[in-house]
Amino acid sequence: MSIKKLHHAGFVLRTLILDRSPNLISDHKVGPRTFRRCMVGSEMVDWILQQSPASIIKCRLHAVGMWQALLEENALSHVGRELPFADNHQLYRFQEDHLGLESQPNPVEVQRAEEDWMDTLSFLTKICSDALMRLILKKPSEIRMWGFEPHDRHVEELEIIYEELLHIKALAHLSTMVKRELAKVLVIQTVDKEGTTMFHQGDEGHSWFIILKGSVNVIKYGQGVVCVLNEGDDFGKLALVNDAPRAATIVVREDNSQFLRVDKGDFNRILKNVEANTVRLKEHGKDVLVLQTVLFDKRTNSPTGNSKVQRYSVMAGVPEKILEYLMETRIEGNMDEVDTLLEDFLLTHVIFMPIPKLCKSLLNHYHSECLSSSTPNSMDADDEFVFAKKKKVASFVDFWSVVANTSFSESTAVRDLLETLTLDAQEDTRTKPELQESLTKIQRLVERMRRDEECKQRHTWEVQKQGLSEFRRPSSDASGSKQRAPIRIHDEAIFRVFCADHTYTTLRTSVITTVKQIINSVSEKMCLGGHDLVLCEVKSCGERVTYRSDDICITSRLSCNGQIFISPREHLDALTPLPSQDGPEDGTMAILETMDSREFAQQLTLYDFELFKCIHEYELIYSNFGRSLFPGCITANLDLFIRRFNETQYWVATEILLTVNIHKRVQSIKKFLKIALYCKDLQNINAFFAIMMGICNTAVSRLGQTWEKLPAKFKRLHTELEAHMDPTRNHRTYRLWVAKLSPPMIPFMPLLLKDLTFIHDGNKNYFDGLVNFEKMHLIASSIRMVKFSRSEPFATDTTTLVKNIQEIKQYVRHLQVIDNQKLLNQLSNRLEPPKTI
Repeated sequence: MSIKKLHHAGFVLRTLILDRSPNLISDHKVGPRTFRRCMVGSEMVDWILQQSPASIIKCRLHAVGMWQALLEENALSHVGRELPFADNHQLYRFQEDHLGLESQPNPVEVQRAEEDWMDTLSFLTKICSDALMRLILKKPSEIRMWGFEPHDRHVEELEIIYEELLHIKALAHLSTMVKRELAKVLVIQTVDKEGTTMFHQGDEGHSWFIILKGSVNVIKYGQGVVCVLNEGDDFGKLALVNDAPRAATIVVREDNSQFLRVDKGDFNRILKNVEANTVRLKEHGKDVLVLQTVLFDKRTNSPTGNSKVQRYSVMAGVPEKILEYLMETRIEGNMDEVDTLLEDFLLTHVIFMPIPKLCKSLLNHYHSECLSSSTPNSMDADDEFVFAKKKKVASFVDFWSVVANTSFSESTAVRDLLETLTLDAQEDTRTKPELQESLTKIQRLVERMRRDEECKQRHTWEVQKQGLSEFRRPSSDASGSKQRAPIRIHDEAIFRVFCADHTYTTLRTSVITTVKQIINSVSEKMCLGGHDLVLCEVKSCGERVTYRSDDICITSRLSCNGQIFISPREHLDALTPLPSQDGPEDGTMAILETMDSREFAQQLTLYDFELFKCIHEYELIYSNFGRSLFPGCITANLDLFIRRFNETQYWVATEILLTVNIHKRVQSIKKFLKIALYCKDLQNINAFFAIMMGICNTAVSRLGQTWEKLPAKFKRLHTELEAHMDPTRNHRTYRLWVAKLSPPMIPFMPLLLKDLTFIHDGNKNYFDGLVNFEKMHLIASSIRMVKFSRSEPFATDTTTLVKNIQEIKQYVRHLQVIDNQKLLNQLSNRLEPPKTI
């Protein structure tokens, strides 16, 4: 963070306050003292909220964070003691007024401040969250000194801390309740100097530390430095858990390192609270279900807005017992939009309870009977219980169809379940007419599946030549006017399989045809001998990726210019890329320059959104946990979307590096920066990142002469756009940005997949034979981001009249790329040869 930029931000704010609201800065009398040229904290927050677009500052806390950032770097000061910024009656001065420089801005300064106003707001928005975090996480001793109660944090503040904790590696395995309890007690500790010792081996343990910024050495007597811990790692917990001396010495490696600290008393209290709020249900002496008390914000019609509702949530359990608990507590009148437990189960059940197993359990629930009782009253109660359970099964299946969508309607096990339920419900309605509503629900689902089956069209997807990374239906998608259909397990693929001498055969097979079956077909068609044939992808760079014999849907997993080859295993080294895999020899910037940048970004976004909508949520799970664990399930749509990201970034680098003239090359960078900006405005964040990563490709970024000729305006734009890609603090800038967006949008998919990997690797699937449902909550939360992002359709902007719109549509669907980084580097060196020393 630039201190110079912060002080300039202070200058802009002071200038505009004096120009627009001069009465905000005035003398204030407090007791016998008069403080000259001060501002009241709450009025400062009001002013910046009134003067800023609602899309930039969405709440008072963000405004508080902006003023706090200025306060920390002395662009602003408190009139008395060194306080954190407070949204109340506290008094503050700008640095000029504090030093007695009571100058009034002249017209030139006012005009300059007006010009810099939006840039200043944008800059403060980016840094306000970190400043707010530091403000909230001040040490309790300092908070007491300032007159605040320790840990007395507002709901909004606790939510900010909790969101931060979700992305800290050391806390990934902890339950939601523990993270929320930690949010109440965590404090920040800053160590200014490298070489500072946090504690020595043998010391008594008083605190647990998590590295927020920086790194530390772990040193043991007689061994020296045994390891280095980095951002997101933790240390010091073992001594608290075991009540034992410190096992190592911790020494800070960097200046201005920051740590989150939990003191021993708070640590022990949280452990006790967690156990006190946990209920364990046992059968035959073993845990079968672990529940924990959770507070939900329940929307009400009262003037106060939201109220807290306490409910039990599943922490762990046997799959059948989790389902039973859901049937009892989350179906019919118990369903609540703020309680996602049921949806979490349906989004993740494929991990621990496959569809056939779930269908069987639901049938068991439908047919379950109560033990007969001798009294008439108890028999009536038993009947009511049984029929209520049948109604709940119907409601559960109905909700399942909404959440799972195509995976529900395409399942043979679900079809069999619905047929059985229909017959049973028809029989039951004769004795219990109240079940007619449940029967209607089931019949409606059966009818929907029947219509889907009738309308089901088998699509054939062709792997195109030379860098066209999409599958497309040759007969109907040529114009790009029809919406793309998702790839399904009953579809077919047309593709070529090459031999070492570049001869080939063309196959048309089901997308779920195994590699073993493909090898047999190719071997028969091409009369290949040998019993140790393997199938592999040969990438344009020459890298070979061998497929397993049980792999399916391999065509969707090809890299941008990759091709499928067959070869005896011992001759794999003889395989070489086809000449066409090098990609285009000439760029298309002459064509691209004739296309309107805004319309191009819109068509790019519309096509990307088509691909994005085709992804089924379960594909994220299949890809993350391993395709081999889910036989017969495909990730083709997700694979193609990821390949589209790679294709887009290579396309940008390709076009820039194939532009020989330096002036036209500068124009190409300007063009791509404008397209990236429009993609950002359209909330196509995936394409925005891809384009910016293409511009930042090492082969492009090394072109010093080209970048020197880029106008200052575009250099500033490049810097501003690049700031959104800041990877520090686990891409915190991106996460804060996305949190403010509303659908429709296309999130940065590689990071979402990284988050899922982080959750999967950091948490076990089972504990003592019980499903770790806390992990399922985390996975479902990430998957819900996909559902939320596409919950609204993209609206096409019809205000611009572009003549060549069909040409643009065709272009964005058929990007020609060079995906060989070595070849891109060679092109770069030809354009601007490396300097010799």
